[in-house]
Amino acid sequence: MDIALVIRQRLDELDLDQRDLARAARVTESYVSQILTRKKSPPAPERTDIYDRMDRFLKLPQGELARVAAAHLKEERKRELGEVAPLLPELRELILKKCAPAEVAAVRAIIERQSFGELERLVAQTLLQAAHLDADALHVTPKQRARLDSGVASWEWDPATFALTVTLTNGAHKGFEYHEHANGDQEKGLAEFLRDPMLSGDASAEELAFVKSLRFDDRRPTALYYYRELQNLRDPLHFRE
Repeated sequence: MDIALVIRQRLDELDLDQRDLARAARVTESYVSQILTRKKSPPAPERTDIYDRMDRFLKLPQGELARVAAAHLKEERKRELGEVAPLLPELRELILKKCAPAEVAAVRAIIERQSFGELERLVAQTLLQAAHLDADALHVTPKQRARLDSGVASWEWDPATFALTVTLTNGAHKGFEYHEHANGDQEKGLAEFLRDPMLSGDASAEELAFVKSLRFDDRRPTALYYYRELQNLRDPLHFRE
């Protein structure tokens, strides 16, 4: 999650500039500029009330920027301390090896955030299914992994549709879809949200299906809108038992 991106997009939506934000947050314009240009890390939420003032000024839900900042700092610490060790390193290595070259960097950026996150589990189970291996992705034996390696030539992922195309070594292609296609063109903001791993990289298949189901007649939502919808969906305060 990139707090600079969230703030800049909101300033653009409201037609405001960083001077206005600095005045409302009671800090210098230079301080805001350094955060927005990523020259300075955002302050820890528990050490400041700046985010409450920014939320009010930017008309964001209370606590929104504090949550984004906390996630931002967590990712920074993760980069400083090293990557999270994968739960199944050999299987991850095979998944990246078989990934289409043009997509390797984006896929790696997503799956390396978690030991065995949503996308990694989805790809692993889909490749096993395509290779006709009756195995659970969490319990793949070395023999099954070798058969997977010899049976699958490559795979591609479409983040806009959450679909996978698997090419087998015999030349056959298999497609796997995980949501219903809607009529009409995809919202530009949704496409940007799905392409940006900082905004949607940790979303589950169910969460992505929800944001894709949203429809608008006379307004065009931005990528930030879909990101906030995702956070609202995750917040238990927004739902009753």
